[in-house]
Amino acid sequence: MPKPAPLSVLPLATVLRTLASTTISSSRILLPPSLAIMSTLAHSNQSLLNPDKNPFLRWFLKKTFYAQFCAGENGVEVRRTVDGLRGLGFSGVILGYAREVVLTDAQTRDLSACDEGPVAEECIRNEITPWAAGTKETLRLAQPGDFVAVKFSGAGRQALYALKNRLPPPQHLKNALDEICDLAVERDVPLLFDAEQEAIQAGIDDWTLIYQRKYNTKPGHAIIYGTYQAYLKATPAVLGSHLAVASKEGFTLGVKLVRGAYLGSDPRHIIHDTKADTDAAYDGIASSLIRRQWGPVLQQNVAFPEVSIIMGSHNLESVCKARRIRASPESAGTELAIAQLQGMADEVSCELLVARQNAGLKKKKDSLGEEQPCEAPRAYKYIVWGTTKECMKYLLRRAHENKDAVSRTMSGRDAAWGEVKRRAKAIVGLA
Repeated sequence: MPKPAPLSVLPLATVLRTLASTTISSSRILLPPSLAIMSTLAHSNQSLLNPDKNPFLRWFLKKTFYAQFCAGENGVEVRRTVDGLRGLGFSGVILGYAREVVLTDAQTRDLSACDEGPVAEECIRNEITPWAAGTKETLRLAQPGDFVAVKFSGAGRQALYALKNRLPPPQHLKNALDEICDLAVERDVPLLFDAEQEAIQAGIDDWTLIYQRKYNTKPGHAIIYGTYQAYLKATPAVLGSHLAVASKEGFTLGVKLVRGAYLGSDPRHIIHDTKADTDAAYDGIASSLIRRQWGPVLQQNVAFPEVSIIMGSHNLESVCKARRIRASPESAGTELAIAQLQGMADEVSCELLVARQNAGLKKKKDSLGEEQPCEAPRAYKYIVWGTTKECMKYLLRRAHENKDAVSRTMSGRDAAWGEVKRRAKAIVGLA
């Protein structure tokens, strides 16, 4: 029998939106004005350009870019989207609340404390409290088997100041984080602390270790994950030191491994010089983590600790390498999930779904000689929810990420176009 087309599992509307978005992203003519329009919508305070206040603009965005990349504006819409993804065969979703802050260089330089007096009250009322409420609502929307992404910058100025200066969380924010983590434990929904801009990343790493020590006490199953960006030259050393801490102190390190999402804002000198260098770092780190063995990229002089891993990758070659390593006996028992962003790299996601289906049909013998289903990495989509306006900065960042990965975007465009042609041929009886 011919091999089924991976994208055949997707609804036609999704395929057409993918074709439209990747065509724009891979076009030197269409992309610049599109980015300019999205930047204006993301940062403008005018009611006419606010999709939450302009019903015509909201309708257009909801039917196009928002529908392609986002889960919904409320619980009903989010659950409908997530149920649809599970129906396609995904193990679940990584669900994030869209509220976030991306600092300009000037804002980074001028950031100051706001933990006293009326300004502190304003920060708590307008920044920390809404962020905490949205994050807890995200946890309530998540189902068993899902993950929730947490972006600290969404908590506002107090969080950003503390992170930039590597200070502990301010008291009100600490109380909110404790409530969020306790709810995650109660619902058994792991939290992924997102990586952010270099200016605050060291502070995020500090906070991540604090909460991993407290909550990741179950061997081989993390509740708190840190995010590590392979395009940063320092990542192997940073991750290696965190693994060493976990080994010495006896907790499970939750690792979300990505290539990196701040190429346009992080200082260029801290990023690998070539894509090949980033790929080598990513694959080397992934290999060590899945095998739970030190290697040429990750090196420490302690026993390798227990780990839980989420690989965020749109690179089919990296995904295939990870699957092969995970299928080997030396990697048995490693908790591994692989995720792609909603609306992007569907050709990679669907290949992973097919691989999971095939693995479920195969059997292997365990140590007692009994046949067991073959294990395969769980497949996820990362997706955010929030109002159309709240999601605009997220959508803008996704668009910039596509601009910096033209070859990958063209691959997605070609896959979507191939699927459209395949369905058209099937309609006229040529397939």
